Amino acid sequence: MNEPLQSVQALRLHADDRAPHAGRAPHLDHVIVEAPVALLYNGESFAVMMATPESLEDFALGFALSEGIVAEPAEFRLVDVVRHDTGVALHAAIPQARFDVLQERRRGMEGRSGCGLCGVESLQAALRPVPRVATGATVEIAAIRAALVELARQQPLNALSGGVHAAGFAHAGGLLVREDVGRHNALDKLIGAMVRHAPPLAADAGFLVITSRASYEIVHKAATAGIGLVVAISAPTDLAIRTADDAGVTLAAFARGDSLNVYTHPRRIAER
Repeated sequence: MNEPLQSVQALRLHADDRAPHAGRAPHLDHVIVEAPVALLYNGESFAVMMATPESLEDFALGFALSEGIVAEPAEFRLVDVVRHDTGVALHAAIPQARFDVLQERRRGMEGRSGCGLCGVESLQAALRPVPRVATGATVEIAAIRAALVELARQQPLNALSGGVHAAGFAHAGGLLVREDVGRHNALDKLIGAMVRHAPPLAADAGFLVITSRASYEIVHKAATAGIGLVVAISAPTDLAIRTADDAGVTLAAFARGDSLNVYTHPRRIAER
């Protein structure tokens, strides 16, 4: 379980007799890999996410930070990555105090690619308190447009398969991007990559662009990471808007072409 893409044989059908190669023809296709990735802390299993087995070191660290399992990168150490025929196990070590807290809020969670909250044991566990984000820098609309164009360019897995989400962090040095079959996983990978970047990228010195709807968990993870501006290509949910408002996060969505909708804290976006 090492490659993010697999080649599969398909049968391509052409309904239009006027089209080239009308009828039936064999077709070699590239599909994104979706595999169980288990996250274990101090030897105990916490979650199994359906994810793309790439950038796993980023994913392990980003998930631990965005889920509040650890408060800072120094509290996290990836001990081992064990690859099986059917999936991957990520073994991490965290301080005992963090592990004790984790045991109290433990959730036997089997996450699917479209769901980051599957299996939580209570409504209280699902809607964890969201931290307040500092003011952050002001961003011009032109910079947001440029980041979205660059995000489309930096998606090699999606270009081959057509079935991958991407999350990008726009900063002074460019755009850092991570891809995954699940949008939450892509963001976790990005958060981990920001910390592991040399030098680490400050969350308040850039903004997030993501190829999906703006859900509650996308906003919550961004706020937990300290990102103050979230720009989504698709629609927001009502809970995402309320969460962004509570967290002091600027939430923009329907970011396509030359327009976008800003739902909360518009002060971070300048017209020019």
